[in-house]
Order: sequence, then C-alpha cells, then structure tokens
Amino acid sequence: MSPNRWQETLHHDGSAQYVTPGSHPIGSTVTIRLRAGRDAPLEQVYLRTAPDGEEDATLMQREPGDGPACWWRAELRLTMPRTEYRFYLVTAEGTWWYSAAGLTRHNVPDATDFKLLAGVQTPEWVRDSVFYQIFPDTFWDGDPSNNVRSGERLCYGRPVIARRWDELPLGRGQGHGVEFFGGDLAGIVQRLDYLQDLGVTALYLNPIFTSPSNHRYDIADFTAVDPHLGGDEALIALRQALDARGMRLVLDITPNHCSMIHPWFVAAQADPAAPTAEYFTFHEHPAKYEAWMGVRSLPKLDYRSAALREEMYAGQGAILRRWLRPPFRIDGWRLDVANMMGRLGASLLTHKVGRGIRRAVKEENPDAYLLGEHYFDGTPYLQGDELDASMNYQGFAFPLLAWLSGFDLTGAPFGGWVSRPPLPTEALAAQWRAYLAAIPWAIALQQFNLLGTHDTPRVATLLGDDEARIRAAATLLMTFPGVPSIYYGDEIGLSGDGDPDNRRPMIWDEARWNHARRALFQRLIALRRGSPALREGGFQVLHAAGDTLAFLREASDERLIVVARRGDDGLREVPVAAAALRDGTRLRELLGGGEATVIGGTLPLAGLDGAGAQVWRVVG
Repeated sequence: MSPNRWQETLHHDGSAQYVTPGSHPIGSTVTIRLRAGRDAPLEQVYLRTAPDGEEDATLMQREPGDGPACWWRAELRLTMPRTEYRFYLVTAEGTWWYSAAGLTRHNVPDATDFKLLAGVQTPEWVRDSVFYQIFPDTFWDGDPSNNVRSGERLCYGRPVIARRWDELPLGRGQGHGVEFFGGDLAGIVQRLDYLQDLGVTALYLNPIFTSPSNHRYDIADFTAVDPHLGGDEALIALRQALDARGMRLVLDITPNHCSMIHPWFVAAQADPAAPTAEYFTFHEHPAKYEAWMGVRSLPKLDYRSAALREEMYAGQGAILRRWLRPPFRIDGWRLDVANMMGRLGASLLTHKVGRGIRRAVKEENPDAYLLGEHYFDGTPYLQGDELDASMNYQGFAFPLLAWLSGFDLTGAPFGGWVSRPPLPTEALAAQWRAYLAAIPWAIALQQFNLLGTHDTPRVATLLGDDEARIRAAATLLMTFPGVPSIYYGDEIGLSGDGDPDNRRPMIWDEARWNHARRALFQRLIALRRGSPALREGGFQVLHAAGDTLAFLREASDERLIVVARRGDDGLREVPVAAAALRDGTRLRELLGGGEATVIGGTLPLAGLDGAGAQVWRVVG
C-alpha cells in the first residue's frame, strides 16, 4: 500500500456497521467501530470523548480477522443526550485525528466530532418514505364548484383572476399571488392512485389554510382550511383516503408571520391596547411594523409574547397541536422560513421557540415529522432538540445542481440564480460531507432531500431537459442519505423557471408526458424502498474527481456503489479499494443491467461512457 492510500481506507459513520443499531437511552452502552485498510500502519487507536465537558480517551481494540479491512472497537457509555466523539490514531510516523470532517494531523474543534443521540424521539416511518410535494392550486381541480371566480374579491388591492388549466402562470409582476387555477384537496384525492402507482408514500402540501393568495403563505386563519380547497371536510376526506393507502401527510405553516388581514393583526392595527397587539412589532403604530423581508402584507410574529407562544404551540389548544389531532391527524409540519422564526435584532428566541415547538409536537405525536425550511446553514437546528430535518438545499440540492448545470441557486445576495462555471466534483463531495459532519447520523437519515421546490427553477429547466444528467440527478436523489422528495410533475418532465413559472398546472394528458422519465423515477423509487442500504445504510465517498463521483452505501446485508457522471472525463474504472472490496468481488448493475468484477482495486465503468448514473450491488 502506498504511503497515503491507507488514509483513504479509514471510515466511520453512524450506521449499523459502525455503531450499535437501535434506540439508545441515556445510561446505555454502545459499540463504536472504525474501519481501516488491513495494511494501515495503526499502532494504537483511541476513542476521544468529553463526558460532562472533560476530555476522556478509551483505547480501542483491534478485532481479529484476515479480510481486506481491519476493525477497531470500543464500548461507549452514553451519559448525555448528545455524545460527541472522534478518533486519535497513533502511527510510527506520528499521530492523527479522525473526525466527521476527515483526517488531519492537527487537533480539530469539537464541532467536527461525530455525534450520537441518546433518548431522542425520531419518526421511524420517515426513513422508509418517498415524499411528493404538491402546490395545491395547480395539482388538480377535483371540485370546480369551489373555484375562485375572477374579480370575486381583492387580494391586497388587486382583483383575483381565474385561469384555465392549460394556461401558463403570468409573470411575477402580473399575476403573482392573485391568479387561481382551481386545484383543491378533492383533486389530490382523485389522483392518489397515480401517486401510489409511482411509488410515493408521503405527501407534503404547500399551505392549505385560509388565505387571500394562491400560494397561501399569507395565512389569514390558522384554524381553517381554505374554502376554495374544500374546507376542513376536504382535509378529513384526504386523511381518510391516505389512511386507506398507508400514506402520510405533512402540512406547511408559517409560524414566522401571518397575513395583514388576519384578525390578530387587524385588531392590533385598530387598537394598540388590543390583546393581540403584542403579537407584532410596531415601530410607529399603526403604519410602521416589522414584516417578513419588508413585505407589508406579511407582518412578522413576535415571540417575546407569551400569549402568542401559547396560541401557536404551547397551549393545549394551540394551532400546531390542533391539526395533529383527530379528525385531521396530520403526520408532521413543515415550518416556513424556520431560519427567521423568533429572530428580530437583539431578540434571539429562535432556539427557545424551536425547542418549544418540538416539545408540543412530540407531546401530541412522538412520531410526527418536524421539518423546517432553511436555505442556508440549518445545522444548528438539527442537533436532536429542535427540528427532525431541514429542506436540504445546501447539504444536497444546491451543490448537486451547481455540479450538473453550473447554475448557482445560492440567492439574491450573490447575484441571484445565475449560470456560473460548474462546481468541481471535489467541491461537491466536500460540501456534502461538511453538512453531514455537522449533524448526528440519526438526523442525516431523515433529512429532506430534493431537486426542486415551489421556490426554485425546475430541474428539467436547469438541466436543459438533458436526459442523461436528469438521470444522474434523480439517481443521486434516491441514493443519498436522507429522505427523497419529488416536486410534482418533475417525474413527467414538467418544466418551469423561477416562481411563479415553476408552479405550472400539472399535466394530466398522458400524451404530453415524458414516459421514459416517469419510468426512471418509478424504478428508482422502487429501488430505494426495497434497499436497506439506501434507507439506513452508511455513506462513504470513494471517488470525486474530473466529472465522476462514486460513493458507497452499506448495510449489514447489502453493499451498493453509486456512480454518477456529468460527462466523459476519460475515466474507465473507478477506484473502490477504500470500500474494502477484494479483487474478484462481483457486482451487478441494478438500473441498466450487466455485471463487473473488481480488478486491481477498481470497478470498470462499462456502459457509462458519458453523463448518467449506475447503481452497483455486491453479489459475491
């Protein structure tokens, strides 16, 4: 083995191969294992922890065996809700530190440590799920009798517009928020057979509560389903229809703000002594008040108010509790702009509010999924005491799309959604690993992975309808650690630029579908749902250079190697020795067929000369 190759063979993550599987209460003992190449020059290995803040080291024992890898193990007693640990390696050439951020000669901050949760409530059903995101107004019109009629009311001074299903959304300055296509909850019920056939097991709906706009992120009543979507009875009917199919339901809510026509705000504007006036921040009453991003129609909620906290989540009759109870029984919440909730200047209540919301939601249903929107670094909210997951833009989607398309979705402060040189493959892998390193493994497995949403251009548009690159994107969505979510219509080739063009009506004329793309999604969904390695297995990057990426997903009874390419970089075999695969190991490709054998520590890339993806399973 070359002097540096042994370093590539080091691996640890929180999966069952490396940490005793199962729920771990405080006081329990778990086994921690580290894998290294058989020839790695390790003389001693220590497990470094910090119980109650004081550094401790446990000498690990080398397991007997003669395979291509050697294993080191130690027993660790869990005394805290979150235990952080890393490894200290002793070699003849010096010492090394190995943490979730990788291998270094220098000591590293505790923030990069591996993290193990004890006694945390995680929604076990989520790991086995495939989500489908629906923008209700444009999915399907199941009951035309409840449709919005043109001019029937105003939406912030502008008359609402009824649109035909075959029309495209008007531009952002023309119809944004005021145009309605007629989609409703009855339409979702009518299309559940389609979703079940696709393989979907859970729905995430954009807001459905009473609101003046079509997107409904300006909620005017948190206690009622919008009549134009069918009202409360339609939600009950959807719940029953989902129950009959064993499917789950997550709803979207805006705990950061409400509509300016919400009765709370109307009363607060009318009278500064009104009980709800403390729910908001008035700089000069009644006209100058804090609003989301300065948008006056969205007054920001002020969580310094104990009464507001009772109303939203803490009280027994609170809004976030209400919808978790019968007859609605939703399975979780997606919290809009969770990064801003409870934050305003010197008032930094975000984590206090986040922990309070978690307590309330888990009291109602310990198995509920608590998902937060966070465009940036959401990892501080993902430590086991707040969110179960965030919408994984930075830890998965944005670097992937920048790698495949060169399109940078970072946001307005950096020039907006613009085309730049594609992200290097090494940088893609580095960003993925950095965001995985910052959170416990139990959280990583329930992160909400996506290729696009109602807030981003559609993947088909970003990738120029390039089938090979879309195949790579879809394959990575279904094989990366976490929970995949499909934005409605992506599976049939629906296109669209930024909001509102990305919210086009769903196409139900099958003659206009991209059937090959739908078949790909269907096959990938079936693969993920049937694979223990993809649902809960470990993750190790094996190669990231040129235009080729390869990683290992492994469970106790399954090992998969995923290879994705954005083009032909001349590589004809991908190195897999770091996965501890012997020469002569046979693998079968699961998407296109074919078999290959590991030779000289490499896997031949037969059948993948350009962009695309393969999934190889070890068979012998």
